[in-house]
Amino acid sequence: MSGLTNALVIVAVVGVVIARQLRPRAVAGGRWWLMPVILLALAIREGGGLIDSHHEQAAVVLLAAELVVGGVMGVVWATTTHLWTEPDGRVMAKGTKATIAVWVLGIAVRAGLYAIAAAVGVRQTSTSVLIAVAATLLIRSGVLYWRAQSLGPSYRTAS
Repeated sequence: MSGLTNALVIVAVVGVVIARQLRPRAVAGGRWWLMPVILLALAIREGGGLIDSHHEQAAVVLLAAELVVGGVMGVVWATTTHLWTEPDGRVMAKGTKATIAVWVLGIAVRAGLYAIAAAVGVRQTSTSVLIAVAATLLIRSGVLYWRAQSLGPSYRTAS
């Protein structure tokens, strides 16, 4: 897949995910890991080019930074999501204004990392972005699912 196609996939996934987070949705246990696995498969399929062979150390540091930003963003995103239990026992989730701020800040930090890469001459590909977005979504979904497990149905009675 070309870099342009990867960029379009990333923008589409991020747009869909953000739009879905701003509406109340049931937190279901089923396939919360599916979208990140698909993105990771696309990144692996893309193959080489993840590490710039002319600037290996800097490229590895920047990739690690990208993954750390993705991980932190996933955890903070999940913690800024409002969870509640419906009368029928379903756990619901909805992003807040803080969730939007997390996305804006995360995108700004990632843009900064790309600016640093460009300044030091490290060639960047969309593969690293696919991997980082996959990590963000996987961590966010896992933390959100874990948080949802601690909520009991609202119809419980006090003991």
